[in-house]
Amino acid sequence: MNTALRRLALAATLLTSALPAFAGDIASVRPIGFSADGSVFAFEEFGVQSGVNIPYSNIYAIDLNNNTFLPDTPVRQRGDDDKATLSAIRKQAADQVAKIVQDRGLLDHPGELVAFSPVSEVSSDPHSLTYRLRSSVPNSGEPNTLTLEELDEGAPAACKEQVQTIKGFRLRMTQISGQKQDKVVYEDGHVPASRRCPTGYRLGGVVTYQIPGGAVVQIALVLVMNPASDGSDGRWLAVPIKP
Repeated sequence: MNTALRRLALAATLLTSALPAFAGDIASVRPIGFSADGSVFAFEEFGVQSGVNIPYSNIYAIDLNNNTFLPDTPVRQRGDDDKATLSAIRKQAADQVAKIVQDRGLLDHPGELVAFSPVSEVSSDPHSLTYRLRSSVPNSGEPNTLTLEELDEGAPAACKEQVQTIKGFRLRMTQISGQKQDKVVYEDGHVPASRRCPTGYRLGGVVTYQIPGGAVVQIALVLVMNPASDGSDGRWLAVPIKP
């Protein structure tokens, strides 16, 4: 091979190695806020579905007292084709929950994203987060550590063409205000069908909110992984933490 061809081959190799492999889509997550009394939390997940290039936006408003959705939620908007824009789809979803957001004062109480670990983060444990309840400098309060444990469950019939085992999860506090603990704060009794065929989870973040004159509300953001034709899709759960 002459010098010119070698250079061309090397350039092609470098260009190919720089291109990302196709993969399933991981939804972005955006906390919307809390009600003043800390009894309601809302968040949005959104993105562009891999392979078909169709945008989507899902908004969830959760009654934290009984861990159920508020009436008329979740709101799910999805483009009809790849000509739809993500901004338009997100606006449609936001318009549908505008009354809930206004009536509950959610934008007045955004809370704080005190910990966040996206799938692109390579230096952190995907199943553990250590955080303080508030953002301040100098630091205020002692750290908490939240861990996630995956639980095996036999796959339902709808999943068996993809996987033989699906995953549930358990959340455990191993440190509270700097003190060693071993307290389960959430555990799946049975993986709900709404999660489809989960193959794993990532402990993606923690959102907190200080109730005026009251306690600090904590929400774990858990990323649910599902098989996709070109990798794994990721969608979000918000789980109240009650230490």
